[in-house]
Amino acid sequence: MRKIRAAAAAVAVTMLLAGCVEGEDAGAEQSQGATLRLDYAYYNPASLVLRDQKWLETELAGKNVTVTWQLSAGSNKANEALRGDAIDVGSTAGAAALVARANGSPIKTIDVFSQPEWAAIVVGQNSPISSVAQLKGKKIAATKGTDPYFFLLRSLESAGLKPSDVTVVNLQHADGRTALERGNVDAWSGLDPIMAQSQLDQGSKLIFRNIDFNSYGVLNATESFLRKQPELAQAVVNAYERARKWILDNPDRAVALYAREAKISPEVAKLVLTERTELDIDPVPGAAQKAVFEKILPVLVADATVKSEASAREAIDSLFEPKFATDAS
Repeated sequence: MRKIRAAAAAVAVTMLLAGCVEGEDAGAEQSQGATLRLDYAYYNPASLVLRDQKWLETELAGKNVTVTWQLSAGSNKANEALRGDAIDVGSTAGAAALVARANGSPIKTIDVFSQPEWAAIVVGQNSPISSVAQLKGKKIAATKGTDPYFFLLRSLESAGLKPSDVTVVNLQHADGRTALERGNVDAWSGLDPIMAQSQLDQGSKLIFRNIDFNSYGVLNATESFLRKQPELAQAVVNAYERARKWILDNPDRAVALYAREAKISPEVAKLVLTERTELDIDPVPGAAQKAVFEKILPVLVADATVKSEASAREAIDSLFEPKFATDAS
């Protein structure tokens, strides 16, 4: 039955993209060609594979669809681009997608591309700080609206501290690294691969790690895009699944590509991709991500990161659109 549905969907996709819906002439937008707007990010290795291999460009070229790419420097920037209708599909941490929807952004999570350990609490090479508890009264760099910021909140809570016990310096990820290495802050809630660079190149120390405090890497799309262009959304998810499997099947090539595209050393790329990124996962958004959200929700509410607990719970119930990952080929 699934194969029959997939075949029928493929026929419908071809007809729609060709502007040949029965009983209708091609609309002006279709006749002029569509544009598929995606983000790529150094925290999302699969996006770098897609952009490099040009699978989507090749597949969609004959269907009059142009693919464009925009760099996201963090989940907050990807969410800004989605909210501002600058992209159709963007990659973020799962928790960042939850917060965005809870605060009114009409997005849906359509695919899970990784379970990364991409955030940790970092201090400088010569710092005497060795535990989260010792951060009381200290300045900590973090990028609000991203997994490292949510990681920081949960880390503080685990040590019996409140956000008000520290001074959070809101900096984009790369600027947070710079502030740490210059001694302008006492600690940094870092993000890979920048964090791995600082660790290997500058001797920065990861004093607290917990993969369960990291939410999944997810792909999000605007509701309007999913409503108007479901066939393109399916093509994107299909391509992401291809990229995820390509990385698993070609680890050495993937490390080399990651290093080149993200402008990092092969050693950093290998550390992030082979030791801190789990790709052998279920791509269908659902129970695993909800379990993470339930644990982080009280922290988000206490920090006023979300409008209200009610809005966050509504977002948990409405964020996922699993059909695209379920039907991915």
